[in-house]
Amino acid sequence: MSDPVSSDISDFTRREMSFLGKSKTVYVGGTSGPAVVIMPEVFGIAPTLLRFARWVRGAGFRVYIPALLGKPDATNEEKAPGIGTILGLCVSREFRLFSENKSSPVVDWLKELARAAHKECGGPGVGVIGMCLTGGFALSMAVDPSVKAPVMAQPGLPALKHKAVQMAPEEWRAVNDRIAKDGLTVRGYRFAGDKLCRTERFATLRERLGKGFIGTELPDSAGNPAGLQPPHSVFTSGLVDAAGERTRQAADEVIAFFREKLAA
Repeated sequence: MSDPVSSDISDFTRREMSFLGKSKTVYVGGTSGPAVVIMPEVFGIAPTLLRFARWVRGAGFRVYIPALLGKPDATNEEKAPGIGTILGLCVSREFRLFSENKSSPVVDWLKELARAAHKECGGPGVGVIGMCLTGGFALSMAVDPSVKAPVMAQPGLPALKHKAVQMAPEEWRAVNDRIAKDGLTVRGYRFAGDKLCRTERFATLRERLGKGFIGTELPDSAGNPAGLQPPHSVFTSGLVDAAGERTRQAADEVIAFFREKLAA
């Protein structure tokens, strides 16, 4: 049976946490287990993201959802961003939409969140998943040793540069060093026909990360016809919540990845 999709976020605790001298809103779900940071898409926390977060929480993890964009609740509509949102991101000091040689500044405090979550929850480390605008942040956060299980879902930055990945040279070196020394694995997911995260970006990730990157490209036919078209969001609006569906299998695969990498 499919799980309900709801904007009711009352089963998560809203916390104001301080990172790098600034207060940030973070929703936390679960009371025990290793930590997983789930970063929302460009429109912010939305009902289908909460559904995915509940699956992760139900698998025995404590979930941290930073309210990066949109309204600081789960009433955000899952739709393509309007011109106002795009302009706001363009002038934001936290996001770099077009830069390919350095991570967005928001990653600095997200790494602090990962470290704080690890300290609170214990265990070997933290899982992180970014989606769309935040997809590449999971790779940037993997520079930090606390991040043991990074997942990139349809990473969309830098915009308009389809082969590029938003990473500085020293960040590439740090992640590759972890792959070589620690066995770090980075997982990635996209739909084959996605125009925002194209196959060229995954080709770059395979080239730069080698055996450390496992990329999964789902056929467009696996996407939810009621979601964004062409399908884009693998674990939220593009997911079909039914047994045997490729997108639901991908969600289960990610949860299994967190279990494998975060097991004490």
